[in-house]
Amino acid sequence: MSDHVYKSVELTGSSETSIEEAVQNALTKASESIQNMQWFQVTETRGHIVDGAVGHWQVSLKVGFTLE
Repeated sequence: MSDHVYKSVELTGSSETSIEEAVQNALTKASESIQNMQWFQVTETRGHIVDGAVGHWQVSLKVGFTLE
């Protein structure tokens, strides 16, 4: 078993549709520049209200990845 060193970054994704899509949007964009992503942890969920309804979701998350 090899030893690993991990680093984490904080991201915020948004979506007009759902919390899950907000998370996926953040991970998809991060995967363009971060390799070896291994885990995520949702740290905060919030939303924007427009005319008494959910306008969009914002989800903050920590993403962990292994360093090469």
